Formats: sequence, C-alpha cells, structure tokens
Amino acid sequence: MSKAKLSYSELLDAFEFVSASAPMDNRAFIDRGNGKIHYLASELDFEEKIPDDLESSNRYVEVPHKYDLDLGRNFILSFIQQELPDEYETVSEFFRRKGAYRRFKDFLDSRNQLERWYEYQSRETEKALRLWCDENGLELIDDSSTP
Repeated sequence: MSKAKLSYSELLDAFEFVSASAPMDNRAFIDRGNGKIHYLASELDFEEKIPDDLESSNRYVEVPHKYDLDLGRNFILSFIQQELPDEYETVSEFFRRKGAYRRFKDFLDSRNQLERWYEYQSRETEKALRLWCDENGLELIDDSSTP
C-alpha cells in the first residue's frame, strides 16, 4: 500500500488546530488513503461531512496534540537548557502557576531571545511531525517551493 501524501503546511495547520486547545477539544484525522484531513471541534461546526468510521477505522490516523509529541513544558525547558542554561531555574518556576507560556515569552522578549525560540520551536516541531508521519505511514510533500 502506498503512503498517503500531504503537504507539510496542511499537516502543520492541522497540528496547530489540534494544539490550540486542550487535548481532545479540537481533533483532526488524516485519511491514510488520500491524505485528506478531517477536522472535529467541540465548539465549532464544520460544513464538511465527516466519515462515519472516522474514529473506528484504521483508515484514519489522528493528528497528535503538541503534548503527544512532548512539545510542551519539557520542550521549553530543553530549549532553555541548551540556549540559556543559567536561566533554567527562573524559567522552570514559571510552570508552577498559570500563564507560564506568556511569562516565558515575555522573559525571552526582555532578553532579545524570542526570535531564537521561534526558530527552535519551528525546527523541532517539524522534526517531530516528520518522524510522526514516518511512524504512521504518511508521506510529506514539501511545499516550500510554492510562491
């Protein structure tokens, strides 16, 4: 069976949709046959018809949430350990209360490191998604050549 093909930008859009809310609030499934992405959300009503067997058939694979790929707290602390090791304790304290990600970004901005974080985040997210695709029999088509 050949691998379903989908563009990286389509996968990234689905991944960001899923990760934009708490796990299981927003969900997306990829059809292993044709690469089509189906979206489900507890708060939104999409116009598309959702296949009846979406959650029960092996034909579909659910797009992971960022936490499924370990791209949450530990991911941020890994960045700090690599890039700003002297600030590890300061940043880890942010995660003891609500609003940690906002405080983290404000912290990076105050040290002119926000762009470095975004580059790291983009690079590592792409690596994780590409590995996930390999593990789930999906082929990513690079769409960077599109104007």
